[in-house]
Amino acid sequence: MAQTPARKSATALAGGSADLVFGLRRAERPAHRCTTRHAQAIYPFVAAGGLGGRGVFIGRDSSGAAFSYDPWVLYGQGILDDPNVIVLGKLGQGKSALVKTLLWRMLLFGRRAFVLDIKREYGPLCEAVGVRPISLRPGGEVRLNPLVSRPEEHAQLELLRAVATTAIGDRVSQVEAGALREALHTVRLRKSGEPTLPDITGLLFAPSAEMAQRLRTTPPRLASEARRVALALQDLCEGPLRGLFDGPTTAGLKLDSELVVIDLHAVRDSPAVGILMACATAWMSALLARMAERPGRERLINVADESWKIIQHTGLGEWFQSNFKLARQFGVMNLVVLHKLADLQAAGDAGSRASRIAEGLIADASTRIVYHQDQSQVPLTRSLLGLSESEAQLLSILTTGQALWRVGSRSFVVQHHRSRFEAGMTNTDTGMAIPATVGMRA
Repeated sequence: MAQTPARKSATALAGGSADLVFGLRRAERPAHRCTTRHAQAIYPFVAAGGLGGRGVFIGRDSSGAAFSYDPWVLYGQGILDDPNVIVLGKLGQGKSALVKTLLWRMLLFGRRAFVLDIKREYGPLCEAVGVRPISLRPGGEVRLNPLVSRPEEHAQLELLRAVATTAIGDRVSQVEAGALREALHTVRLRKSGEPTLPDITGLLFAPSAEMAQRLRTTPPRLASEARRVALALQDLCEGPLRGLFDGPTTAGLKLDSELVVIDLHAVRDSPAVGILMACATAWMSALLARMAERPGRERLINVADESWKIIQHTGLGEWFQSNFKLARQFGVMNLVVLHKLADLQAAGDAGSRASRIAEGLIADASTRIVYHQDQSQVPLTRSLLGLSESEAQLLSILTTGQALWRVGSRSFVVQHHRSRFEAGMTNTDTGMAIPATVGMRA
């Protein structure tokens, strides 16, 4: 068959194979048919879209794409069930640097933050923001009254009973619970200012006739039956921890700053540090309640480091869990920082109330950020977080600054990036640095 001029040109370009150019000859290999969703895997520069560009920049995921995060945006998109976050990681893997840079960047977006600082490592962040941490120490000049955490009487009573339960190391009896209720009610009626723990303690030692009448008993008998809880609260107010939560909140504190850091380093080794952490968290609830009433309220990030010290006390643990569940109501992002999940599990024996509270906190956090874990911790981490086998295998090979982000049902391996300024602000290894002037001895 004679070829047209166009066909002769095409034949020449194809090296003489006109049938190849015009599709008259079958391909040597049959075509593969699939959807574009699966076909993207054969292209080396096609990657998943991540979580979108809204939120603060965290770093880059395994494909090299920018990774941004904002729990409130993701909740609005239906990706998250709540804004709570749990961060896990061994020492030196970068979890503290992540938390500090996340706060720093969130503050630039108009967020607010509240931090319980047990290790005294948020000083540089406070300096960068232009605020001073509130240092709590026995006999110090700063007091925070936990009973003004919420104006409602029932909320104050809930915390009071939790503190009393922890102080006595046992559940309060029905009579003790009633005495606490009536003492708080009486103080609120008699006193125009804020009720304090010493006010409650005084009435427990010397109940009024009205209190006894409402409980269908006599003042001497009520004082006898409430003596155990009265002594526990008295020791909290007048014992080794005197001057922390035993009076009205110190005037002049900047409690509405964009960043509020409560420094508990001076009492970190105290057996009652869980009570202090809970009281400080309760005081923070006052800020939440006020913010919830504002139109267009700011979003708040609540950072609790070593929160297992709260959970190990059943009374405080139940109170802490109830506040954790209010995250959506108040629009607060609770951020819990741990070395390993075994810390939470150690809060109580298997099957105990404290252990169930710890597992409940994990379940109530839709974002889980896991840095490098020892191989011995991987099975427990996989079990409690519901990780797949592939995700669990990553945990022991993650490098410094790398973390597995489990955001809702999606997973990402993210390398955290810091600016030079942020690296200096978040460096917690200065104590291990060797001065350049120190030479080697012969």
